Amino acid sequence: MTDPGLKDRFAAVQERIAEAAARSHRNPREIMLVAVSKVFPATAIRDGYELGMRDFGENYVQEFEGKAPLLSDCRDARFHLIGHLQSNKARRAAELFHVIQTVDSPKLARRLAEADRTLDIMIEVKLSEEGSKSGAAAGDVRAIVDACRGSKNLRLLGLMTVPPWSENPEESRPYFARLREIAAEHDLRGLSMGMSNDMEVAIEEGATCVRVGTALFGERRKSA
Repeated sequence: MTDPGLKDRFAAVQERIAEAAARSHRNPREIMLVAVSKVFPATAIRDGYELGMRDFGENYVQEFEGKAPLLSDCRDARFHLIGHLQSNKARRAAELFHVIQTVDSPKLARRLAEADRTLDIMIEVKLSEEGSKSGAAAGDVRAIVDACRGSKNLRLLGLMTVPPWSENPEESRPYFARLREIAAEHDLRGLSMGMSNDMEVAIEEGATCVRVGTALFGERRKSA
């Protein structure tokens, strides 16, 4: 194993998830851990896979194109695109990833549906005013839901969001609560929200998927 500390960090993250689930009277098995491996080399993904991680999050289609051939023997690994996706890269993303968490328009949903492959989909919702954040406005979610549900190739799991960064995890709570409300309005159960700094709050607010990078792999470094 190239990162001997990963085992302990993985155990610590699992414990954090279990404790937050217990406080919320939830089953921790209902909460998916997506290990955010963006900008880390394929060896880091392999290390995680050998420890039992099965879901990995990547931000960029082009970056993962270079890693994917090195991971072809990780048969039951699932790769999630968690970064913004341009519609002109939709077909390639559909070939590389099992889950696209950042669908933000009916057009993108239709482009993904054109690929001859079943994809799990989440709709990214922008709930903050930050210009750097991507996602659909809450009022546009219905049109994207309809586009996804109208395709036999797309399986709509739920919603995803990224709140503004804060050292205080409690500041993320209103965004997580709002996402849960929007999901309920559209009869969706999946909620991808919460990262290394605020996963406990996300779980308390109903997260079914947390996206954890730094707490697992450490500070980001350039790919090798």
